[in-house]
Amino acid sequence: MPETRSMTQISALLVGGPTLHFTYAGLGFLTDPTFDEPGSYEGPIVLRKLTGPAVPASALGAIDVVLLSHDQHDDNLDTTGRALLGEVPLVLGTEESATRIPGITGLVSWQQHRVGDVVVTAVPALHGPEGAEALSGPVTGFVLEADGHPTMYVSGDNASVDVVREIAGRFPGIGIAVLFAGAANVGRFGDADLTLNARTALEAADVLSDAVIVPVHAEGWFHFSETRERLVAMFGYAGQGDRLRVLTAGARVDVG
Repeated sequence: MPETRSMTQISALLVGGPTLHFTYAGLGFLTDPTFDEPGSYEGPIVLRKLTGPAVPASALGAIDVVLLSHDQHDDNLDTTGRALLGEVPLVLGTEESATRIPGITGLVSWQQHRVGDVVVTAVPALHGPEGAEALSGPVTGFVLEADGHPTMYVSGDNASVDVVREIAGRFPGIGIAVLFAGAANVGRFGDADLTLNARTALEAADVLSDAVIVPVHAEGWFHFSETRERLVAMFGYAGQGDRLRVLTAGARVDVG
């Protein structure tokens, strides 16, 4: 039986990149598993990983659910992360991911799935500018709800503040927002980023006015066009620095 504190506290450990392990309502959740060591991933666009995982998956504790924003890019699901999926009781992702990887429960936007005391809702995400889906492919975010716990939003690889605004309209009480915020840009759409940058992350935080902001997917890859330090400075200059929970990779902390 988990301790009472672990059932009520939300703790988080940043593995690196988009990979965050957190506890919520007595369950262990993992976002976009990436556990490879540094290296290059060949393809139409070469992705270069600069730093390895702060801890291995075996050191995280229970992983009851993987929240997979998408499977088509190695910086969100690498070779080691892909192998891990078969060891996890529940993997939630897009319908398209479910057609490519056995065992994934595919969800469409606004579809819900209950696991334990948690209701997980798949929410929209736009991986680039308007019309990006044709090249970037479909991506999903997630909202978690449970009695006695703050509503939690995991953005996935979303670059659109308008999408965040739509989600906040349906879930006005979001208390914790995990934002993928490294200004990912591989040049596919010119200067338009594939994920939130410092400016759009601040705009998203303004929309999510009551939320603690946990930035992830902001370090560890060459194609991130902004540093996490820029994001921290942007929030600080706007008087919003106290809303950030900037995680040190490998250190577990309470975020809610």
